[in-house]
Amino acid sequence: MKTAFIGHREIYAKDVDKRLTAAIESEIENGCKSFIMGTHGQFDRIALSVCTSLRRIHKELKIKAVITSLPAIKNTNFPYCDVHTIMYDIEEAHYKRRITLSNRRMIDECDTLICYVNTSKYRSGAKAVLNYAKRQGLKIINLYREEDEPFYGMTKEQIVGYWQAHDIE
Repeated sequence: MKTAFIGHREIYAKDVDKRLTAAIESEIENGCKSFIMGTHGQFDRIALSVCTSLRRIHKELKIKAVITSLPAIKNTNFPYCDVHTIMYDIEEAHYKRRITLSNRRMIDECDTLICYVNTSKYRSGAKAVLNYAKRQGLKIINLYREEDEPFYGMTKEQIVGYWQAHDIE
């Protein structure tokens, strides 16, 4: 069994790490020992952090991080140094398409997808990959909640007032 992680670049929720920990622990209890994630967004970094923390308890966990470009490896703040990194054969693809191609390859290897995807967004790479995972028949665990949005529950007037109060137009 293998689990992939897909999510938006920016996460506004404060407790996603707790939700993610619970989801990963549940998958470990169900027999999953192998996890794979990307290296581009905030959700990827949270997934890495939770997986490496849980690996201290569950020594048998295998964690892979998918690199989509070689310059990312040269980054001095690269947080994926203590996990196995891979790069799919995608260098011929346009740089904007590499993340999507890598995400699809990850999905093709997995049984489960743990994601953080707002499905009401009109366009999103994470949403496209979530839909791909659904078509492939993966078990989907979406940790996104509508109340995670920064303006959840606010009226249009309140949102405009917020931006005006912060002198942002």
